[in-house]
Amino acid sequence: MKLTVCNEMFEDWKIDDVLVFSKEVGYEAVEIAPFTLAEVAYDISQSERARIRAVAADVGIEIAGLHWLFVSPKGLHVNGPDAVIRRKTRDHLCELIHLCADLGGRNMIIGSPQQRHVEDEVGFDQAFAWACEAFRVAAELAGEKDVMLCFEPLNSGITNFMRNPTEAMALVKAVAHPNFHMMMDVYSSSLEDLDIPAEIRAHSEYIHHIHTNDDNGYSPGSGGADYPAIIEALRDVDFDSYLSVEVFDFEPDPKTIAQESYDFLRSLVPA
Repeated sequence: MKLTVCNEMFEDWKIDDVLVFSKEVGYEAVEIAPFTLAEVAYDISQSERARIRAVAADVGIEIAGLHWLFVSPKGLHVNGPDAVIRRKTRDHLCELIHLCADLGGRNMIIGSPQQRHVEDEVGFDQAFAWACEAFRVAAELAGEKDVMLCFEPLNSGITNFMRNPTEAMALVKAVAHPNFHMMMDVYSSSLEDLDIPAEIRAHSEYIHHIHTNDDNGYSPGSGGADYPAIIEALRDVDFDSYLSVEVFDFEPDPKTIAQESYDFLRSLVPA
């Protein structure tokens, strides 16, 4: 298991500084929100992609991959009623796959709850079919680029599409591609009142990434999630991918959050 931190909480930091600081703390990888680099991935030049990858290599830290994929540009929707927007969203996802590979990343987290929310005029079955269409195209490219697309079940307070691992597995099986699997988020799983260790064991073959935000949306260890049991389940299934710190409250400051989160997780996952 590799301890990882998401970069968006370092709000005004340059990505180089995030990589250096994260390595100093002890993290093995950084997970990047693309909107922190540019509004659209097309604006990130090949030279800049190569530069960031080289900085990470020089620092000695991995780029775990990307998340918050559909936040920017505004107006994206993977399964909404507008065919033009659906195509734009699919093309945007494909460009992010290129970006992820260019940075040396492995996992891409498909969360973005509002950009997959089922609209009333569409209905679930049609939204599901359109999502499958987009993700099949993206998965083909991901396979060529050695990138894993990890669909993220998110709680019913923020989306009505794929809210738990069982629902997400239906999508994974429908897309039916080895580069389209899933991940788990401790916060959303807690809000859905799931037995997280049991879910990990039930779906271990398809779980490639973990977001470790606690049941209060803050850093791991700050709430009521049973992390020892979660880590035990991950060990039982030989999970060897990223445990990533993603928080929704950036107070008091990113350095404190990153350090305290690392210390807590490292106490459960010795180096």
